[in-house]
Amino acid sequence: MGHAAMMSDFLRQCGGVAVIDGGFATELERHGADLNDPLWSAKCLLTSPDLIRRMIKSSHVDFGFFRLAANHKTLDLDEGVHLDYLEAGADIILTASYQATIQGFKNKGYSVEQGENMLRKSVELAREARDIYYTRCHEAQTKDTTGDKILKQRQILVAASVGSYGAYLADGSEYSGDYGDAMNLEFLRDFHRRRVKVLAEAGPDLIAFETVPNRLEAQAFAMLLEEENINVPAWLSFNSKDGINVVSGDSITECVAAAESSNKVVAVGINCTPPRFIRDLVLSIKKVTSKPILIYPNSGESYDADIKQWVQHTGVSDKDFVSYVNKWCEAGASLVGGCCRTTPHTIRSIYGTLSCKSSDPSLVFEAPRPRPNEG
Repeated sequence: MGHAAMMSDFLRQCGGVAVIDGGFATELERHGADLNDPLWSAKCLLTSPDLIRRMIKSSHVDFGFFRLAANHKTLDLDEGVHLDYLEAGADIILTASYQATIQGFKNKGYSVEQGENMLRKSVELAREARDIYYTRCHEAQTKDTTGDKILKQRQILVAASVGSYGAYLADGSEYSGDYGDAMNLEFLRDFHRRRVKVLAEAGPDLIAFETVPNRLEAQAFAMLLEEENINVPAWLSFNSKDGINVVSGDSITECVAAAESSNKVVAVGINCTPPRFIRDLVLSIKKVTSKPILIYPNSGESYDADIKQWVQHTGVSDKDFVSYVNKWCEAGASLVGGCCRTTPHTIRSIYGTLSCKSSDPSLVFEAPRPRPNEG
């Protein structure tokens, strides 16, 4: 099956609209993680993999250099973030690799090999969480809900998150797209090249190029897929602060053209953008592409880069956020979720709002049963 056909079939099984998970770092922090670090959420690959997905039998997993430092207190939690989102109804979960780069790990004192292993670990944790979820669905013997947990057999995709060069810089430039006049395609391709290959080889179902702030980096990502013969479908997701252009000021339609240049890009859209801008952006994107359109906005809150904190009460409530969902879908979005400051409650509300979720028994996905020694 070709990449485009795969996405089309997946959306058909989802009833026309797939649910993407929500804010990852938001949930890690809520569970007690300290993400004040250039690696941001990727820091938990080093310190708290149990926060990312639940370890059922930790004796089966050797984390090696991922083990916690002796002075680090292990957080005793029943659920990992991936599982929280799956049980909230997410059809797609993104790995904890948005700000994970080989260069970033090297800056923290790790070798290239260790950095690559951490990238692989991010995909492994998401795949393990999916297996655990499938086991729970089998145990529940239901295709509806158990309490407030959605335990429904369905195809779930793992998307390997690839943040922009600006995310690596950790200076907020992914929200400006200003990389300096000397920046060029060759530099960006070389910066992302090995990271993208390692993630693709780790076995995700998708590669999610996220929070892409300018046309240049979109072109670099599209070119890499072809140059390295990446055999994993991808999506390109941009961010905007005015509802018209991407954050660099580049035209959204010109940025989407970069996605159109590669058959391996199976969806294109917007993330980490205030909800009020999404509908108009979807309509603009729809004019220039026939690819599925994905949107996962942030809560609309403002971020103070000086104190590195979100400004309270500057965003919309979950109720207001979800009130947009049907309008986004009517405009043309077919993959919907949340970004920064959204939670499993947000995703559960999106899942409940999407009345187009199919109940056709012919579309029921039968998940593989994990072998006994797989936890």
